[in-house]
Amino acid sequence: MILRHAFIPLDNQRLANLCGVLDEHLRTIEAALDVSISRRNESFRIDGAKADAERAAGLLQALYERARRPIEPEELQLALVELQRGADLRTVRLVSPDDPADDELQLRTRRADLQGRTPNQVQYLRQILGHDISFGIGPAGTGKTFLAVACAVDALERSQVQRIVLTRPAVEAGERLGFLPGDLTQKVDPYLRPLYDALYDLMGFDRVTRAFEKGTLEIAPLAFMRGRTLNHAFVILDEAQNTTSEQMKMFLTRIGFGAKAVVTGDVSQIDLPRGMRSGLVEAERVLARVRGIAFTRFTSADVVRHPLVARIVEAYDAAQADGIVPPADARE
Repeated sequence: MILRHAFIPLDNQRLANLCGVLDEHLRTIEAALDVSISRRNESFRIDGAKADAERAAGLLQALYERARRPIEPEELQLALVELQRGADLRTVRLVSPDDPADDELQLRTRRADLQGRTPNQVQYLRQILGHDISFGIGPAGTGKTFLAVACAVDALERSQVQRIVLTRPAVEAGERLGFLPGDLTQKVDPYLRPLYDALYDLMGFDRVTRAFEKGTLEIAPLAFMRGRTLNHAFVILDEAQNTTSEQMKMFLTRIGFGAKAVVTGDVSQIDLPRGMRSGLVEAERVLARVRGIAFTRFTSADVVRHPLVARIVEAYDAAQADGIVPPADARE
């Protein structure tokens, strides 16, 4: 189907904000909605299946009406997430730091606009704030780690905890990194880099540096947790799908008084040797009915990275359902 759409009355500034630099926003919408968009001035031509073309035209109009200022790529992707999970086009909005948010879920971080973008993300935040131990399980790009770190930074800002401890198992994702040079910190840094990235985004480089110096922030490989008791700390175990059963039990029993723990992982990306059970898969089965422990399960609908990420996740899920790709826990 070919659908034609024109913006009248024309506002060149809104049109420029809608299209983005070199029409980058139009290319993003094309990839997300599986359509082809071409334009001449204010006239647009949209090629694709009827339903997809109509959704694209509706989204373009909705964004045009709200494009008083430049649209950031992240804002557009979040708008696409809302649309793909069934939001009414009239309610699809661009994020603004001045937007009112749920007071209960307002987090004190450097990101003033930080909030859950999907129902599962909102539930995840509520679960973290309301439980001493919570799990976030789902595919890449759903915000599991980032939102957990945001809650940890918020708890530190409110003096609800005395320190943040971030950890993950040092398991290679298929490669063989060999004996890395440098001291202990330099050897484990490649495994922990995603946690540093989240901290820098939420706190800023200078504050992160000072927090390390004062001991209110600690990042360490999971093996270093054995024998410790973590009191008055916010502890996050990332990439938990790569823990063994023994490591998961060890981590969960480190939790002390006044502590909160969040465990995140993606059971479709297990890098353990074949035949070794994932501690995250086992914990989900064993602890599902334990009072005081919360589980949030994310799907491709919660992906807030590039729109193609959600389609990649859906393609792999479909391949597993058809038996083309073995399920993640088949290695057990």
